[in-house]
Amino acid sequence: MPQNGGTSVASADGIVKEYLGGDGGIIRVLDHVSLSVTRGEMVAVVGDSGAGKSTLLHLLGALDRPSAGSVRIVGEAVEGRTDEDLAALRNRAVGFVFQFHHLLREFSALENVMMPLRIQGMANEDARQRATALLTRVGLASRMEHRPGAMSGGEQQRTAVARALVGNPALLLADEPSGNLDRTNADRLHGLFAELAADGSMGIVVVTHNQSLAARADRALLMHDGRLVETESAVGVGSETPERN
Repeated sequence: MPQNGGTSVASADGIVKEYLGGDGGIIRVLDHVSLSVTRGEMVAVVGDSGAGKSTLLHLLGALDRPSAGSVRIVGEAVEGRTDEDLAALRNRAVGFVFQFHHLLREFSALENVMMPLRIQGMANEDARQRATALLTRVGLASRMEHRPGAMSGGEQQRTAVARALVGNPALLLADEPSGNLDRTNADRLHGLFAELAADGSMGIVVVTHNQSLAARADRALLMHDGRLVETESAVGVGSETPERN
């Protein structure tokens, strides 16, 4: 459960998301979805592929705008903002982790993690210290000078997590973060997410087919027919992504 009295870091109130289909008809992906996420909790969103899980994550992170309803990040409304304002809000409050790490291959792990801070204008030495601390926290103290091509899949994904955390986000959004990892590295990543939520500094929403990760969450929510349903257990919900060898 939330660790610090339930300070909201993200909320959705009755959000609808519709797209224009190829035949000119309207496709409703999300149907009046409401959700609140607080500091100190991890929420897992599970369900079949194509159910709208990733769409929900994109709306919570202001990567997209709802067709109706409202989204707030750290208490600030998303609607009515310019694209530039939304980008500033994301940079300040949200970290993203995706199934594929999207690291820049010509740069070291340390340089990849430093980059968001350097783009924001932080001094090089301050960015280096912050990135070094985070890479150490995710178990990569001895690997931070390596480029992605010289790192394992699990190491690359942990680097991506460090990059997502480097700006001290209040909200961490993860879309199938262990879907491309073997079981051992997936378990390590799941433990890291649980640790991050437990320290109370952020709220985490993770979209996953992995039942092991969903079981570590404070809440597991089933996405079905564009709606969210709270469930006691993620076991048997959707289909677990096969572990890679």
